[in-house]
Amino acid sequence: MTYTPFFIHGEDRPARWLITCDHATNMVPPEVGGGDLGLPREDMERHIAYDVGAYEVSKHLGEILNAPVVAANFSRLVIDPNRGEDDPTLIMQLYDGSIIPANRGVDAAERERRLQMCYRPYHSALERLAGLPHAVIVSMHSFTRQLRGRKPRPWHVGVLHAEDTRFTDPLVERLRQESDLCVGVNQPYTGYLPGDAIDRHATAHNRPNALIEIRNDLIADHAGQRTWAERLAPILEDALAASGL
Repeated sequence: MTYTPFFIHGEDRPARWLITCDHATNMVPPEVGGGDLGLPREDMERHIAYDVGAYEVSKHLGEILNAPVVAANFSRLVIDPNRGEDDPTLIMQLYDGSIIPANRGVDAAERERRLQMCYRPYHSALERLAGLPHAVIVSMHSFTRQLRGRKPRPWHVGVLHAEDTRFTDPLVERLRQESDLCVGVNQPYTGYLPGDAIDRHATAHNRPNALIEIRNDLIADHAGQRTWAERLAPILEDALAASGL
């Protein structure tokens, strides 16, 4: 079977939304270490390898909103599509206490090979879809409740943004109307990372956007993934209406 570095669902769907999922799978292409980064299975199934649950939420959200979805089909440990090409963390050698054996000693030639194989094809697909008229980009991610040796994170969901808050301000306000949710703003991470996927495909083109982080234990199974997609869809629509965009 031929390896494909990205998936597109519903390319012809007519909604303004574009749903993206940078860390959709824990796939290691056969051309990289024979499909093995040298990590135990338990590491490849946790947050260091991909955003647990985010892909299924993205797909279901796209169906509900009648919007296209584009998702990367390679582990963030192979190469991270949510980093700029010059970012030193593009290919991680150590992540949340785990050493990635296949990434030790990666040289410039191997880095370029992974860029060509995985990273650039995904970004080309994302760039094409992001160029749709009046696109509103929603980048779906998930985060772990607790990093090793750190305190538990209190948020159920986080909304990340850089300077452009035209859409994220009403989105945060609408999410905070949900009385059972602890909502973080630029939590658990900062919303600005130069050269990342949002910076490249949204901020640089003045496209409205939001990066949404859902705590991954809430979307670890099919029921949770559907519940969150069905919950987020009307919230996104309400926020877009309130923004006047």
